[in-house]
Amino acid sequence: MSLTKAEVRRLFKRRVTRIFLVITLVGLAIFPIVFALNSKPNSPEARAAAQAQADQAYRQAQVEFERMTAECEAAKARGETGLDDRYGPNCGADYGPRPEYYPAEQFLPYEFNFQEEFAPSLAVLSAILALAAFVIGASFVGAEWSTGGMMNLLLWRPRRLPVLFTKLGVLLGSILGLTAVLGALWTAAFWSIGRYDGDLGKLTAGVWQSLGLTGLRGATMVLLAATVGFCLASIGRHTAMALGVGIGAVVVSEIGLRVAFELLQVRYGDRYVLSTYLIAWFDKSITITDWRACQFAQTACEPPEYVVTWQHASVLLGVVLVLSVFGAAWSMRRRDVA
Repeated sequence: MSLTKAEVRRLFKRRVTRIFLVITLVGLAIFPIVFALNSKPNSPEARAAAQAQADQAYRQAQVEFERMTAECEAAKARGETGLDDRYGPNCGADYGPRPEYYPAEQFLPYEFNFQEEFAPSLAVLSAILALAAFVIGASFVGAEWSTGGMMNLLLWRPRRLPVLFTKLGVLLGSILGLTAVLGALWTAAFWSIGRYDGDLGKLTAGVWQSLGLTGLRGATMVLLAATVGFCLASIGRHTAMALGVGIGAVVVSEIGLRVAFELLQVRYGDRYVLSTYLIAWFDKSITITDWRACQFAQTACEPPEYVVTWQHASVLLGVVLVLSVFGAAWSMRRRDVA
């Protein structure tokens, strides 16, 4: 049996792989089910009912306004003072309800719009798959080291780097295949919701191209997570090494640094936080606003902004990728296997 086939079988026979695949599938299935149950198409009947509700709300507001105006006029006739503070100038006659304040759209049920809402759903899909890929990748090689399986494998194939990178290639190929399949199912599910229980919007070629590029960036993020998890576990020779570093990075970056920068009032502190670059990679850019600059402004103030682009994110993520792979390769070559 070839090494590649053996690694594929080993990957999918692992209990952690199967458990996380099941959890991921169940978790992902919840989202389209919830959207399907809550989305209602805005049919002519629904719009007519919403318009009736809007008209009723306007009439109720008009009745309440007339009551308050009459109350104000009566108080004015009695000679009471301070009415402007209670009812506004001229008993609030200039601030009465208007029909345009009660559009029918406010009373329509939720309708899923595929064109507008599918791209954010891809971020959810990518985040869940990236988390699963990180754990599966770390377990795939970490368990081999901690149980002595890697030593037995190297006795069969005594070539360290080819064995390591074959395992990594099998992991990435499998994760990519699963991501493509789940991405296609995710797209089909939400397209069906938009088609039958919502609105598809204007799906031009440009829209599909934009969604495709968004999905590609998400898939890249998933593969990066799998690679980093794999390499960290290989360096530490235990799954817990990767999980510990991952949790530590999140805690330090998302909690520790944010709190420290807030206390120190660091300008554009979010540009030093990992999640900023992940968002910039997925959304192509993210704008950080320095609201403190206008905190004591006496006149109109335009707060300065700092833009993090996907190019900045690609540099950081590329450095993380190179360091992870290099560290795993160096550890494999230089350290004792046993």
